[in-house]
Amino acid sequence: MGENFRGILIFGNSGSGKSTLARQYASRLGLEHLDLDSVAWNDTVPPTRKPLSESAVVIERFVAESRGWVIEGCYADLLRLVAGRASEMIFLNPGVEGCIANCRQRPWEPHKYESLAKQNENLEMLIDWIRQYPERDDEFSLVAHRRLFDEFLAKKTEYRSNDRDDCL
Repeated sequence: MGENFRGILIFGNSGSGKSTLARQYASRLGLEHLDLDSVAWNDTVPPTRKPLSESAVVIERFVAESRGWVIEGCYADLLRLVAGRASEMIFLNPGVEGCIANCRQRPWEPHKYESLAKQNENLEMLIDWIRQYPERDDEFSLVAHRRLFDEFLAKKTEYRSNDRDDCL
């Protein structure tokens, strides 16, 4: 990793703006983008988490083959796998109500849902999930994200609002 290397981790609750910010960084800075949703789940109904070791192989390959990258997701366990190689960490923490508002305004995500109607069918379940963020103690929780952020020793930023002009 040279002095111009950028390896950026972006994380937070569902609806915090991770994907939007990661796409902006990737586009403006010429970084490869990895959405951890794409490596964390088996293609089953209902979805089940892949073993950590399987996701780790894909993440390791992505990092090894990229000259600069941005990785985003809500998975503290997966983010921890590459935190030691990241040059920067961004914790999006606009609060539960901010995340819910973002989800209610979210455009259709065709890479996740076959239609906007299907996406909207899951909205109330997602909102319930978002509301549990401060109380959960799993890898998707505020406590796990706070621990990951606090332990990181390089450049790090926490945004407590989505009212930021430009994070770049």
